[in-house]
Parts: sequence; structure tokens; C-alpha cells
Amino acid sequence: MEKLDIKGYIAKANEICELLKSANVGNNASEEMSLSERFCAELLRFAIYLSDANGKMEEAEKRLIEENLGVKTDGEQLAKEKEKLSANFANEVPSVLKFAVLADAGKKIANDPFHGQKAMVIYDAFGLFGQMLLAVHAKEPDTAESAFYTAYMDRMEKFLREYAVWYSGSQKLYKPIEVITEDPETEEEKAEKLAALLEEFNHMTGLTGVKYQVNSLVNLIKVQKMRKAQGLKVSEVSSHMVFSGNPGTGKTTVARMLAEIYKYLGVLEKGQLIEVDRGGLVRGYVGQTATQTLEVIESALGGILFIDEAYTLTVNKGEGDFGQEAVDTLLKAMEDHRGELIVIVAGYTDLMEQFLASNPGLKSRFSNFIYFEDYTAEELFEILVKNFQTQEYHMSPAAAEKARAVLEELVANKPDNFANARDVRNYMEHAISKHASRIVNLPEAAQSKELLTTIEAEDLD
Repeated sequence: MEKLDIKGYIAKANEICELLKSANVGNNASEEMSLSERFCAELLRFAIYLSDANGKMEEAEKRLIEENLGVKTDGEQLAKEKEKLSANFANEVPSVLKFAVLADAGKKIANDPFHGQKAMVIYDAFGLFGQMLLAVHAKEPDTAESAFYTAYMDRMEKFLREYAVWYSGSQKLYKPIEVITEDPETEEEKAEKLAALLEEFNHMTGLTGVKYQVNSLVNLIKVQKMRKAQGLKVSEVSSHMVFSGNPGTGKTTVARMLAEIYKYLGVLEKGQLIEVDRGGLVRGYVGQTATQTLEVIESALGGILFIDEAYTLTVNKGEGDFGQEAVDTLLKAMEDHRGELIVIVAGYTDLMEQFLASNPGLKSRFSNFIYFEDYTAEELFEILVKNFQTQEYHMSPAAAEKARAVLEELVANKPDNFANARDVRNYMEHAISKHASRIVNLPEAAQSKELLTTIEAEDLD
């Protein structure tokens, strides 16, 4: 996969325009304006559409337009193109993209050097230029410009998908070079944020074993960085993880925090968490699952891909199920994107062991196995108290005593569907609802913060 900057994309787009012209795709040769001229004009209108979304075109935006499109932003051409913008611009598709889609979908170019990806090149040219314009406001993103960009790119993507000429991830011949924005954080600020994140993590309720393992990994990464700085040998630290345990034990919460911690450790570039389950990866026809999985992986690059209930991908293996296709695609991506992606698979302990045993190459990709124990009754009570505090409620002494008894009974006689902190959250929501029904008709409630915030024992049935 070749990586291109915006000038590279514009050059490729012009090559495509000449290719479409020579093949007279859509009878474009008879048009007064050439496709190359159209492409430049339509990219310019897109730039104006974005830059003027907030009613003011920044000087940096003008420079980008001048440097890449060769248009003087104080000249007549800019004003003329601005006048051509229709009120429905966000729902329109560039005409050059339409010709490229016609050629790709109809296979109208023999010995096509772009292998049916001409429309994707046009799409990515618009996308990359738009990102460059948005990056002008990196410290304080412009809401209007971001909304305009999303609407326009979504419309083009939908158009490509309708004609089955959409490609993503490693399927692409060309990949846009990521737009580099100024990092507003100093090394000192990053260190402070890392320290704050670790303190927050270590003050979470329960999770003693999880905290030990995560802190061990963090310490290993820190020391490896020190050794590297001194020119010493460093071991490659595998970051892919298996989270096992019952529902509601904090697996997703810890994964989200890890994404940020690893960002400020310098392991991950972006630190986003992309959370999916089987439904987010598997599709109903051959080839569709691989494409969908690649798109999800692409969105997770620079962060963590968290696959909940991962065992569902292989539970029907050998019965015409496409879950294995997702697993095979994931394994290849984990190899291809070393250093760019961390994968965390999660689920029930026994079922996760079956999942890892389903493929010879699967278990070897994961070296960090973290078990999330069920919370104790006292830990669940602490979680309940914190949940109430977050919603600006508190329990009376009688209510607290009752809650303790209820949670002790729950832990002592766990039902089959026991969901730990998830059950506690549901318990809290029911209590808040009962509290509201109890006080809603009391004349003094509207003027009493104490009544509005106090959970009584009768609310905790």
C-alpha cells in the first residue's frame, strides 16, 4: 500500500481524469470543461464549503488552497466558485467521482492501472484535503466545519458503497498520509496526565489482581523506554490482551483507561477505544466480513480494539459461519500493524479458553491474560455509594444498612445471570425511580434539597 500526501493524490486524480477522458467514459470527451479542470474546480468548491462554514476563511486555510490548488484566494476565481455553491451542496456528489464510479463499477477501463479503485482515489483526495483544512483549528476544532466535512464525506461514501466500489484498510492501493497537527501538550503535561490516569486507575474499587498486572506492564514499558534511551537492548513487549471474567467486572472501563494510559506512555499514538462485538464484525456473505473487519481495524489504528464476547466469533465454527473470517482478518492485521494497534478480546473465562484454542495462531498473539474477579459485597456497596454520589444522591443510614444486607445476600447466593457492577447500576436506577414516585407529590419536595437527594430504605426494595 503506497502512502500519498495531498499533492500525490491530486496528481493521481489528474491521471485518472486523463484515463477517463481517453476511454471517453460517460461521453465526457464531448464536455466543454475537461475532467481535470472539473476535479480542480470541485475540490476548490469543497474547500470553500468547509473553510467558510463558520463565516470566516482563516489565513492558514487560504494558504492551503493557494499552495495545493494554485488559486489566488483574493482573486475572482474564488468568488466565482463560491457563488456556484448550492444550498444542497452537502448532498451533491462531485461529477468526477460519478465518472470514476461508472468506470470502476462497469469495468470500462481495460488493463486498469488503478485496479478498480479510481473512485477511492478521488474520495480520499477530498477526504485528505478536508482533514488538512480542519487541522487548522486543531487546538479548538471548529464545530461547523467538522459537521460540514462529515456530511459531505458520508454522502460520497454512501455513493461508493451503493455501487460496490468502496475499499478500506489494506484493500486500498493508496493510503492517505495522516495529517499531522501540532501537539499542544508538552512532555511535562503528558507525564502529569499519565500520573493522574494511573492514580485514578489505582483508586478504582476492587480489581486488586487487575491493578497488579496493569501496573507491572506499565513499569515494564517505562523501563524499556529508559533502556532504549541509554542504547541498551530492549525486549519487544506484546501489548495484546485477553480479559476474562463475568459481566460487570470492569473490563470495558479498564480497557478505556488503558487506551489513554498507553497513549501517554507513548505506546499508542491516539489512544481511542473502539468497542465491538460479533455484530460489529460479521456479515452474511463471503467477503463482506473481511471488509467490515478491516474497516473496524482501520478506525482502531493508533488505539485499542476491544472485542467483547469474542468467543461468539468461533462458537459456530465449521457450520458455514463467517466468524472465522473475522478472526483470520484480525490475525493478519495484528501482524501487519505491529505498534499501531492493541487488541483486547474479552468474555467469560471458560468460553475465552475455547476461543483461544479454536485457532493455532490465536493464542500465540496474546501474552497478557488478565482475570477480572467478581466484586465482594463490600466492593459492590462502595460502587453503589459512588454511583449515587455521581447522580447527586446519598443513602440515609437505614437505607445504607438495607443496601448492605441486599448486596450480601446477592453475593452469597449469586443468580445465574449475576452481573456485578451492572446489577448495582440497575439497583440504583430502580431506587432513584422509586424515590421519585415517593416524593413527587409532597408539597415541600420542590424546596427541599434533602428530600430531593436522600434515598430511604423503602426506595431500596
